[in-house]
Parts: sequence; C-alpha cells; structure tokens
Amino acid sequence: MNSVSKLGAELQRARKQNGLTQEQLADLAGISERTLRSIERGAGNPSIDAVLSVADVLGLRIVVAK
Repeated sequence: MNSVSKLGAELQRARKQNGLTQEQLADLAGISERTLRSIERGAGNPSIDAVLSVADVLGLRIVVAK
C-alpha cells in the first residue's frame, strides 16, 4: 500500500470513527463528495488544500516525514 492509499484509509477510518458520512464530511470541509471519495480511495490528484481541509475537520494533523 502506497502512502497516498494509507492517507486515504486513515482519513476514511477517522471519518467513520466520527460518525460522519462522506457527504457530511465533504460539506464540512468545503469540498465535493467526489473529491472526498477520491482522497479516501487514494486515487486521483487532490489538492493539498483539500486534504488539509478534511484533516482539519477530523481533528487530524498531517505530518510529512522522510
């Protein structure tokens, strides 16, 4: 599993743990549901702003490490 897929899986886990649907989270993050689905699948090329918005709503911090 690559790091983009891992990120998507973690965001999906956190969304479910917070009891949110994809529609609800997308609305709270100010992104489209399609973009959120893509992020959770580890597909496409979402903007860093979209990923950070989702993480912020979920109370997660994104750390870039080597």
